[in-house]
Amino acid sequence: MSAPGARADTPATSTARALDGATDAVVSWVVESTTAPLPAAVEHHVRRLLVDYMAAVVPGSTTDVARAVASHVKVTYGGDQATAVGLGRVSAPGAAFLNGTSCHSLEIDDGYTPGSVHPSSVAFPAVLAAAEALGSDTVTTMRGLAVALEATSRLAAAGHPATWRNHFHNTPLAGVIGATCGVSVLRGLNADQVHDALGVAASHAGGLFAFLGKSAEVKRVHPGKAARDAIVSVELAAAGVTGPRSILETQHGYVEAFAAEGFDVEVLLGGLGRTWVALDSYVKPYPSCRHLHGPIDAVLALRAEHGVGLDDVAEVTVRTYTVASHHAATDVDSLLDAQMSIPFAVATTLAHDEVGLTEFGQEARDNGAIRDLLGRVSVVVDEQSDAEYPRLRPATVELTLKDGRTLSNRVGLPYGEPGNPVSDEEMTAKFIRLAGPVIGEAAATELVADLWAFESLDVIARTDAARRNAR
Repeated sequence: MSAPGARADTPATSTARALDGATDAVVSWVVESTTAPLPAAVEHHVRRLLVDYMAAVVPGSTTDVARAVASHVKVTYGGDQATAVGLGRVSAPGAAFLNGTSCHSLEIDDGYTPGSVHPSSVAFPAVLAAAEALGSDTVTTMRGLAVALEATSRLAAAGHPATWRNHFHNTPLAGVIGATCGVSVLRGLNADQVHDALGVAASHAGGLFAFLGKSAEVKRVHPGKAARDAIVSVELAAAGVTGPRSILETQHGYVEAFAAEGFDVEVLLGGLGRTWVALDSYVKPYPSCRHLHGPIDAVLALRAEHGVGLDDVAEVTVRTYTVASHHAATDVDSLLDAQMSIPFAVATTLAHDEVGLTEFGQEARDNGAIRDLLGRVSVVVDEQSDAEYPRLRPATVELTLKDGRTLSNRVGLPYGEPGNPVSDEEMTAKFIRLAGPVIGEAAATELVADLWAFESLDVIARTDAARRNAR
């Protein structure tokens, strides 16, 4: 029985008690990772994601939003520390800001389903820019990248979907903390300094989902901002700026602020240092929000099996999980809105033989037949799909044809997930397919081989040179 005047525990205080020591555990792992060798499978996966990251950065650097950020970086982040692809040498925070924005500008960056997060778009620009500035060797850089990917994936998954329900974009929210862990490895920070760096980084955490359906390009900037702030957080901690200790579990800390309604500490800490959940990240075969990929795969399967196309379809029903169901907009005037719209993804897949950047471009968005179908695509929440998400990303597409037939296909794991993987050869082909039109196929073929080898950080500067020479 409670003492007179005592208050019952709130969800926040109960969560905080369960989290006791969580930040200490993360900090200890980060410090130990400074010298711990990477498992071979993890090292190979980091190389895969490096290829995928640059496949996004090179074409992403040509977008309007990346050019706008480049203009800002050129004026504000002078220096000669690191490579901003498409711009040249600037300060490390400036390079991270631009490269992170470019990576996310075309919706072709990798992700981790349990956390609904894009780890590489924050981890790679932050760690690579910091590594260039510090003159790190590739072995240390690989450790920093692996730690950043792992920390981002675990933290995002531990708080999802509570963070999403609180209207936060997990990529910058968890990403700034995860990338700070990775940059701390490069700097060789001690435990007290890592505590400070994480405490500072948590004050940078944020990124609202208000962009959805509003053609707001700030969404593209979220990873760049988080990557920049991760470097700044480590630099401030190394210079002596203190942050609040135990930032995950402390009152007013990360969990209480962003995920008090549902944070799973076991997801964050279970097997940390032994089991690498980052191995379960996915890569994107299509340039759109990952929630659209299940419906795209289902439509492609129906086209292959039945030979149907856009002109055959009277209406469409897509049954999926709640998070995905919010991507049901039919106003697709901008590229971003199209890349966030399940109705558009279904319609453009029915109209085209493949699904690439062209199929989300202006001509496709202006296509009268595609636009006509958008209003006849219903996106509904399916109870079974909700129960399976985020373990799966299920979607069922039902096509009602003009001849009265109904065709249906269900996808549990979209192409690119660990259970339905993209091969190394397709990763190479993806780089050449996306970077080739920007820098030339010959240069892309040479660069992708160097990225797989990753024998020197000079490959980042060579990528920038190829990008700028192609102007």
